[in-house]
Amino acid sequence: MRESSIEKQLVKEVKLRGGMCEKWVSGTVGWPDRIVLLPDEKIGFVEVKAPGKEPRPLQTHRHKQLRKLGYKVYVLDRPEQIGGILDGIQNSGI
Repeated sequence: MRESSIEKQLVKEVKLRGGMCEKWVSGTVGWPDRIVLLPDEKIGFVEVKAPGKEPRPLQTHRHKQLRKLGYKVYVLDRPEQIGGILDGIQNSGI
């Protein structure tokens, strides 16, 4: 399965939960691919990878920066992870 297919499924599932799944285009590199905005002020960040692929070192650094600020950051490389990731964002304190 390709990264783009997984990303499309993520976008679809977020919309089914009444949320938005926006592509993050910041002008700098290393940030997660998607910002997930769910009802009730829930926000999380998702790095989408092809199955079995790991984030690059700069991506891992950016994830740590976001987590240090209290945000949820997830790495998604299999479609079956999507439900758990979205549950994690919906159940977060942010």
